[in-house]
Amino acid sequence: MKGRKLAVPARQVKKRIVGYNESLMTQRSESPSMDCSRLRVEYRQRSLSEHEVDADPIRQFVLWLDEAIKAGANEPNAMTLASASPQGVPSARMVLLKDVDARGFAFYTNYQSRKAKELDENPCAALVFWWPELERQVRIEGAIERTSDADSDAYFATRPIEARIGAWASPQSQPLPSREMLEEKIGEMILKFSDGNIPRPPHWGGYRLSPIRIEFWQGRPSRLHDRIEYVLDSVRWVVRRLAP
Repeated sequence: MKGRKLAVPARQVKKRIVGYNESLMTQRSESPSMDCSRLRVEYRQRSLSEHEVDADPIRQFVLWLDEAIKAGANEPNAMTLASASPQGVPSARMVLLKDVDARGFAFYTNYQSRKAKELDENPCAALVFWWPELERQVRIEGAIERTSDADSDAYFATRPIEARIGAWASPQSQPLPSREMLEEKIGEMILKFSDGNIPRPPHWGGYRLSPIRIEFWQGRPSRLHDRIEYVLDSVRWVVRRLAP
């Protein structure tokens, strides 16, 4: 309020900030560090032209994914999923793509996990695929929603028995007192479903990202990479080159 004095004089506040910064610098000087500035890879394998890509980015993605599989990429369907809280605080993690078609990109998870809560509250997300064997990455942005129960049931039935048991046993993203408690829960679920009939848990299912923007990135020498972007303009995809 006007005329009200600060509880702590500005001079003391500044002194505290200076002291904190000095303490932080001391901690940094004593903590482990690594200079990564000299780590560098020169990309030379291929090029990418906006005149040669498919007019449909989903077909272009499937083509690149198939080439990554043939190149022996490690976990070619692994992707970074970035979400954000309603306040805009981001978080990211690796998940596995399980289906891609004209509807979008689908993956599965625990609906009580942090990522699921963020996706439900703020249904926008981004995906990144990185295939170092081909010096390529793909960035995807769009709206996200849960898959149908039928789709979730169908995929869950294809999972190994151990993975289906794990979906029941693990309270994903929740604090866990010990590994032993998790293993005890797994044992309980093994006994519960000893007949081999393991239905999909109600707290587990899929999400599908419907893309509005997809960028294909091909590494090139001197960091002058090729970047071809597709942007959904109403009902059609607009293709354009981006500066590296």
